[in-house]
Amino acid sequence: MFTSREASPIPRERLHRRIFVAAGVYNVVWGCYAAVDPQWLFRVAGMPPQNHPQIFMTLGMVLGLYGLLYLDVALRPAEGFPIAAVGLAGKVLGPLGWLWLAVTGEWPLASGVILVTNDLIWWVPFALYLHDCLPQWRARYLGERRGK
Repeated sequence: MFTSREASPIPRERLHRRIFVAAGVYNVVWGCYAAVDPQWLFRVAGMPPQNHPQIFMTLGMVLGLYGLLYLDVALRPAEGFPIAAVGLAGKVLGPLGWLWLAVTGEWPLASGVILVTNDLIWWVPFALYLHDCLPQWRARYLGERRGK
């Protein structure tokens, strides 16, 4: 058994490292682009330009910071469970928010292009990582609380 200070390998660790490097680089690049061109989604979706593009720039900053966290998961995959869980939650909740905007007619369906690369393609890899890490995370953190 390992202690909380020792990292045990997780199943498919090499795959998970690659996925989180890709997710990290993608998010950092996306965040930088959103800061430079905050109107891109509105042009692509045929929407009127935003009155306050700083909001989209801020979203880009947040996603870029997520990218740094994903790179940390790639460096230390046995320790990344909480970061990946929060990341996957955002990748599920974001599309739900978009769905509300689309159903209510606030945003056109064409704006859904943002969901494909920001959210949907990451669902399976993040869920697989969480599945692979859950037993170790439980043993490390929940086991310690029970005095193990």
